[in-house]
Amino acid sequence: MLADTRIDGVAKAEAITPTKGRSLWRDAGYRFVRNRAALVSLFVLLGVVVFTIVGPFFARWSIEKIDWSVVGNVLSKGYPSVETGHFFGTDEVGRDLYSRVIQGTQVSLMVGIIGAGIAVIVGTIYGAVAGYFGGRIDSLMMRFVDILYSIPYMFILILLLIIFGRSFVMLFVGVGLISWLGMARVVRGQTLTLKNREFVEAAIATGAKPLTVIFRHIVPNLLGIVVVYATLLVPEMILLESFISFLGLGVQEPNTSLGALISEGSRTMQYGTIWQLIFPLVFFVTILFTFFFVGDGLRDALDPKDR
Repeated sequence: MLADTRIDGVAKAEAITPTKGRSLWRDAGYRFVRNRAALVSLFVLLGVVVFTIVGPFFARWSIEKIDWSVVGNVLSKGYPSVETGHFFGTDEVGRDLYSRVIQGTQVSLMVGIIGAGIAVIVGTIYGAVAGYFGGRIDSLMMRFVDILYSIPYMFILILLLIIFGRSFVMLFVGVGLISWLGMARVVRGQTLTLKNREFVEAAIATGAKPLTVIFRHIVPNLLGIVVVYATLLVPEMILLESFISFLGLGVQEPNTSLGALISEGSRTMQYGTIWQLIFPLVFFVTILFTFFFVGDGLRDALDPKDR
């Protein structure tokens, strides 16, 4: 009887002890780690970022310095070589391609991340305000988005670059400000489902102002969707900047980007200098693929259906 009492006591104690739950972000992180494609892509992407930071310390040639021994004889002397210090070869005018690929990768990543950041901030605020207030305010704000959608965004960006000048700041702002429309629609739809939840009604009942409810209760619950959309938006920004640079309207000399380098390499490929296209194209494709896989991994990890 004593043994049975002790066993029952232990069973009751174990039943009373509450189980320790996992938070949303910890659970999402666990699922993301189990996604091998997303995890490998994340490490590859981090490797590219580290290369852009550490790589310049190993460069023997600056971005603007010209190797005059290569000028006029790029095919026979401008190929990749450790002895000459041109690890990725040179371009058609004798500039070191290794240094230029590093700078091009830095610029493309900056345009993608900063442009996506601007789009996410503007789109999140705009969509959350429209979805929360609803009614005529929501209708007017979303009709404005529809009007902007009907205007060719590439035309707007090219017009901004021509009027205000082709600079880094204008490129960042122009790419970000024309890319927030999709984010606004996504956030607005999610806000419509959240504003009728119990925690929002409780905040309103306590006298919280509308902007307080939006930024303290609704927006924090949209972070999962915002993070996923941002990771998928970065490669779109990089593609847009590369297309603009390919047309000659993006980053100007002596600065460069991956799009500008690919454009230069495609023009000289017929002369046999294939390395001028291969190296920037490899970095460009790697960045795009890794961001897409990381974005898909985050989307699967934060999907409520998988919890």
